[in-house]
Amino acid sequence: MADVPADPAPGRRQRPDSTPPFAHRGGPSVSRRTGRGGVVTYTILVLAVLVSAFPFYWTIVAASRSNADLAKVPPTLLPGPNLIPNFEAVLDEADIGKALLNSLLVSSSITVGTVLCCTLAGFAFAKLRFRGRGALLALTVGTMMIPPQLGVIPLFMLIAELGWVNQLQSVILPGLVSAFGVFFMRQFLVQSLPDELIEAARVDGASPARIFWSIVVPVARPGMAVLGLLTFMSAWNDFFWPIIALSSQQPTVQVALRQLGGGYVHDQSVIMAGTLLGTLPVLLVFGLLGRQIVGGIMQGAVKG
Repeated sequence: MADVPADPAPGRRQRPDSTPPFAHRGGPSVSRRTGRGGVVTYTILVLAVLVSAFPFYWTIVAASRSNADLAKVPPTLLPGPNLIPNFEAVLDEADIGKALLNSLLVSSSITVGTVLCCTLAGFAFAKLRFRGRGALLALTVGTMMIPPQLGVIPLFMLIAELGWVNQLQSVILPGLVSAFGVFFMRQFLVQSLPDELIEAARVDGASPARIFWSIVVPVARPGMAVLGLLTFMSAWNDFFWPIIALSSQQPTVQVALRQLGGGYVHDQSVIMAGTLLGTLPVLLVFGLLGRQIVGGIMQGAVKG
């Protein structure tokens, strides 16, 4: 017969095991490792932010200094007093006001056209069933592999035949639709737009146009904001095609910046002041659409 362990003495309670349940699993060490990992992560993020923001800060410093200050070794890292005089020099050397207005008109038109057309095409490729859909989508995506420089000569011949040289429509119309935008909106709507919503709208008798404006556009708004910002930045910073199609009498910002700091020795401070003026509208657009952009990225990252 097996021995039965003796009961503790009467009136004496057995002390419970006071060892925390996580002690045998290495809990405190895991917590310490997690804390160290968090510190390292935030340190890396702070360094990445500083490295990313330094070029913009240096633009402000260079725009507020003289050309002689920028030539010093080591360079000056604090803003100076010449920001307003450099801005005045920019306005004297180039018609920057007209260039800003032209760039705003061109970029806004391209952005609105691209977002609208690409959302329509993305909806068609994502949710509509028609013959040749896969082949058309493959052809659209395949155009992204062709360098845009290959189409410059025939495109210039076309706008010259239409009499659009040195006119803003020669820059606006070729950029109203992009293959990237079509593919981006197609992928966004595939993940974010349930088929049940479209079927319910069809049962209620809604037309395709009503479905697009009442159902697709509200769902696609975060993706449209992301595409709108990317398109606006691309159109605003475009230099290659505007320098071919436009002249100094009808410039965009990037074309006008080419006229700054001329002479035997280029005035880098004036060039940086013009660059700063050309950067401010992009920062303003990013500030207005920042919340929608973050929401679009998060919604596109999670399948719902």
